[in-house]
Amino acid sequence: MTMNETKIRPCVATDLPAVKAVIEATELFPSEALDDMMSFDPPPGPAEPPREFWLVHDDGHGATAVAYCAPERMATGTWNALLLAVHPDQQGTGIGAALMAYIENLLGTRGERVLLVETSGTADFERTRGFYLQIGYEREASIRDYYDAGDDKIVFRKAL
Repeated sequence: MTMNETKIRPCVATDLPAVKAVIEATELFPSEALDDMMSFDPPPGPAEPPREFWLVHDDGHGATAVAYCAPERMATGTWNALLLAVHPDQQGTGIGAALMAYIENLLGTRGERVLLVETSGTADFERTRGFYLQIGYEREASIRDYYDAGDDKIVFRKAL
């Protein structure tokens, strides 16, 4: 287990201001959207039914990164990592890779089969797409004009 992995834990309500700061710094979407999106339940255990979960990377001073993962509806053992955000000051330090490895291990030990990641096809997300390729994901699909005209959805896949 790496140092970054030891700092990963379930998100709790008191993390919300720090998580919002991460989202604001990355400019992914308006941070106010988190108020209605987030749940603060720990990840499901091996005997529990699949359900969404939120994780943070905490450097001891608060959350520096956040991840959100949910099971795909109408599929068996397929999950989607719907959000991964690392504060720009911490990008390139291995935190994102550690969060993804943590999720993969958590789901793999539960017997889940596949983890998907969706991201934008625009030039602004070229580094993000490269990150997923670097950590072992395969580009599986592209859906043209998904997010907006000229903004394709790119889907990456990894077998667990």
